[in-house]
Amino acid sequence: MRTSVTFFLIINCVYTQCAESNFEIKHHNNQEMEDVLEKIHEKCPDITRLYTLEQPSVNGEELTVIEISDNPGKHEIDEPEFKYIANMHGNEVVGREMLLKLADFLCEEYKKGTEEIQQLVNWTRIHILPSMNPDGWASAAQDGGQDWTTGRENAHGTDLNRNFPDLNKIVYSNEARHMKNNHVLDQLQRLERPLEPETRDIILWLQEYPFVLSANLHGGDLVANYPYDESKTGRPEEYTASPDDATFRALALAYASKHPEMSLINHKPCEMSETEDFAKQGGITNGAAWYSVAGGMQDFNYLSSNAMEITLELGCNKFPPGGELPKLWEQNKESLLNFIWQAHLGIKGVIRDAVTGEGIPAALIQVKNLTSGGMVKHHITTAHDGDYWRLLIPGKYEVVASAEGYDPETVGVEVGSPGHAEAQLVDFELKPLKREFNNDEENMAEENPMDGASGERLREMYEDTLKYASIGKMTDEQLRSFELQLTRYLYDQLSKNARR
Repeated sequence: MRTSVTFFLIINCVYTQCAESNFEIKHHNNQEMEDVLEKIHEKCPDITRLYTLEQPSVNGEELTVIEISDNPGKHEIDEPEFKYIANMHGNEVVGREMLLKLADFLCEEYKKGTEEIQQLVNWTRIHILPSMNPDGWASAAQDGGQDWTTGRENAHGTDLNRNFPDLNKIVYSNEARHMKNNHVLDQLQRLERPLEPETRDIILWLQEYPFVLSANLHGGDLVANYPYDESKTGRPEEYTASPDDATFRALALAYASKHPEMSLINHKPCEMSETEDFAKQGGITNGAAWYSVAGGMQDFNYLSSNAMEITLELGCNKFPPGGELPKLWEQNKESLLNFIWQAHLGIKGVIRDAVTGEGIPAALIQVKNLTSGGMVKHHITTAHDGDYWRLLIPGKYEVVASAEGYDPETVGVEVGSPGHAEAQLVDFELKPLKREFNNDEENMAEENPMDGASGERLREMYEDTLKYASIGKMTDEQLRSFELQLTRYLYDQLSKNARR
C-alpha cells in the first residue's frame, strides 16, 4: 500500500510540476550559464523572456538578460523596472551564481503559487544580467580563481568599473552654479577613455528601459556600498553624500539588514579592509568614504537616468570553492528578495495632460523633504507614458510636477512604511498654459459657452467642419470662438507629435 501511494505521488508531481527544482548551485561556465537561463525560460515561459544586450563582449560572448514579469516584454504603467547586474569584474563570481539561482527560485516559487513571490513578480518588471564580463570570468576560471586580480578586467585589459563617463565632475560643477542635477549625459563634451563594448551595452540599456532601482554585485568584501563613489574634492577617502543620501542609506540597509553576517556588528572584517568599520555601520558604507572611484557604474546610473544603484560586496573570497555556494545562497536569498521590494519604496504615478488625459513624457518631479526641511536636489523625469517612480523614505514631502508648456502642480504627501507592498499612488493632471490673447478674444472666450471645450468635443467639432455640417449653424461670434478653439487644438496636437 505504501509503495502504491508513493508511486502515485511521484507520478502526480510529474504531471503537476510540483517537483523541486533540479537547479545545481555550482560554478557555471559561460555556455552552462546560457543553458541554465534557457532552461528557466522553458520552465516558466509565461513570466520570463530572454534577450541580449546590443553588443557581445570583446571575445564575442553575448550578454544575456532574463526578464521576469507577469507580462514579459512589455512596460506596464505604474510597474517599476528593476535590474541586477553581476560579474562586472570577471573574477568576482559569487554574484553570478546567486543571480542564476535567484532567477530559478523566482520561477519555481511563482509556479508553486507562493503568494509573496507572485506579488513581487506581478508588481515588478525584473531584469537579471548574471554576467557583464564573461571574458573576464573565463580568464579567472582558467587560473582557478586563485589570483586576486586575474580576470578582473575585460579582454581589452580594462576595468569596466572605471570605464563609464565621469558625470560626477559635471554635477559637482553644476551644483556650485545651481544648475541641472539630473540626466546630465547630454552635457558630456568628451570621453576621457574609449568605451568598452560591455560599457556601451549598459549605457544603451539604461536609455532603453526606465529603470528605478538597481544593484551591482561584486566580491572581495562584505558590505553594501552606496553613492557617491567619487569624492567631490578628489581626496582618496572622503564621505561624499548624494542629494538622496538618506534614501541610499536605507536602500543599502535593506540588503545588509537581511544578511546574517553583513549586518552582524561583530563579524570578522575581510583582510583587505581590516581597518574599516563596516560592521559598526550596519554593514554599509558610502563609496567615496571607503575609496574614491571615478568612472564607476553606480554613480553613472544615478546621474544619467532615474535609476538608483548600489554596489553589493558579497564576501571576502572573490572565487570561493563551489561547495560554499549553497551556504552563500542561503545567506543572500532574503536580502536579494528584499532589495527588489525596495523598487516600491515611496511614491509613483502618472503625470497627464488635464485636457487630453494623455501621459506627459519627460515631465519633471521635484521633491522637498518637509520632515528634514530641505529640497532633494536631484529630480527625476517621467517615462514615455508619463509614469514615474520616486523612491523616498518615510516622511512628509512636497512634490512638484512640471513640464514645458504646462502649469506646475504641487501636492503634499506623507510616505509611510508599507513593507512588501506597492508604492503610494500620486497622480498629477497638468493644465496647459494659456496663450496671450487680445481683449476682444479674451472677452469673447469668457462670454462664449464653447470656451473650455474638452479635447473630445473639439475633435468632434473638427470632424464636423470636414463634413461642412455645423459651421453654417454658428453665429459670427460662435464661429470666431470656434476658430480660436480649433487653432489651440491643432497646436496642441502638433506639439504632441513633436514630443513623440
